[in-house]
Amino acid sequence: MVNPLIVVHAFLGELGLVCFVWVFVEMLNPTPSRLKRAKIASFFGVVFFFVSWIVGGYYYSTDYGSLVKPVIKAGPQPWAHSIITEVKEHVFLFLPFLAILNYTLIIRFSSHLKGDKDARVRKAILYLSVLILFIGALMGAMGYLISSGYRSALEALS
Repeated sequence: MVNPLIVVHAFLGELGLVCFVWVFVEMLNPTPSRLKRAKIASFFGVVFFFVSWIVGGYYYSTDYGSLVKPVIKAGPQPWAHSIITEVKEHVFLFLPFLAILNYTLIIRFSSHLKGDKDARVRKAILYLSVLILFIGALMGAMGYLISSGYRSALEALS
C-alpha cells in the first residue's frame, strides 16, 4: 500500500509544475491581465513546492529512512537509494528557491514587462520557468525509479 504522504508529496509537486507551465504561457505575451495571472500562478507554485518539500521531508524522517530505505538497499536495485534518492534529495533543494526567484522577478519587473519594454527580463522568466519544469520532471522520474526499486525489493523478498 502506498503511503498517503507520498501521494500528497507527488501531487503537490506536480501542481507546482503546472503552475510554472502556466507562468510560461502567460509570459509568452505579457499584458497587465496576463502578468496578474503569472504572479498568482508563480505564488502558488512556490507554495506547492514548499508544502511538497515539507511533506516529503516528514515522510522521509518518519517512514522512508526506517522502513523503505533498508528494503531498497537489501533488494536487487540498491542504487535506487544509493544514487537516485541521494541525487533527488540534493537537487530538489533548488526548486523552491528557483520558484521564489521566478516569483520575485515577476513582482519586481512587472512594470517593465507591461508592453514588453525589456525583453531580457521576460526571457529570463521564461528560461527560469523551463529550468523549473526540467528539474521538476527529473524529480518525478527519480521518484518513479525509487518506488520501482522498492517494488522490486518487495518482489525479491516474497
